[in-house]
Amino acid sequence: MFDLGMQELIVIFLVAFLVFGPKKLPDLARTVGKGLKELRSALSNVKETIEKSELDISKGIQDVKADIHNTINKAVEPEATKETTAAKQPESPVGEKEAASGKEKDG
Repeated sequence: MFDLGMQELIVIFLVAFLVFGPKKLPDLARTVGKGLKELRSALSNVKETIEKSELDISKGIQDVKADIHNTINKAVEPEATKETTAAKQPESPVGEKEAASGKEKDG
């Protein structure tokens, strides 16, 4: 967490020993240990909450993307069908008219 080496820990222990004395040092160590345990627990809870929120947001974004994709597909499908139908319809009547006018000329 703080990247403390063995030498730094020894210096911290010696300073604490000199400042608080041998009688108060075990109580101080217990208090610090409990505080660190509570801090780690709180950080773990915060991390879990953030991950759950991230998953919820991610799911919401995927739902919106799917809705947009579906809406675009629904809007494009009728136009594609109209274009396909419009492209096929003019060919048939023109071909029939030419065939009919060609028969009339021959006959």
